[in-house]
Amino acid sequence: MNQLFLLGVAALLPLVAVGQNTTPQGFEHWSADSLQGLEQTLKAEAASNEHHLAARNLQDYPNDLFMLSVRLADGVVEWHETQADVFIVESGSATLLVGGNMVGGEVTAPHEKRNGTIEGGTRVKLAAGDVVRIPPKTPHQILLDGAKHFTYFVTKIKGY
Repeated sequence: MNQLFLLGVAALLPLVAVGQNTTPQGFEHWSADSLQGLEQTLKAEAASNEHHLAARNLQDYPNDLFMLSVRLADGVVEWHETQADVFIVESGSATLLVGGNMVGGEVTAPHEKRNGTIEGGTRVKLAAGDVVRIPPKTPHQILLDGAKHFTYFVTKIKGY
């Protein structure tokens, strides 16, 4: 009986090993080391960019998009009609101006507005390790408030 059991387990081992060696379709892993290396590249790019911003799309799926962004100066006001933003602060600090009303924004792409100002928004201090979710149709702006840089991992959730 024990030999039959052991034979059955031995027959299943290759199946288990194959399952462990494959990752599910759509699985992504961005290591801390890879993000830190990319952050250094983006800081150099942002230093020579007129808007003092550099971003890299890491992966774009039908329902979500992942990117890393580095700011060396204040950002413009943004408004996304069909996307929520999730920011995970990697390094640096900033103030997020969020909510209120967008005044003077310009359509820059379908379902997107930029520029202008925010009236009546709330200021939220952000530092490394913080996570925020910005709902669709919500104006927002990153302000550095004297900080030298702000690096954040962005997840855009699409389809609202």
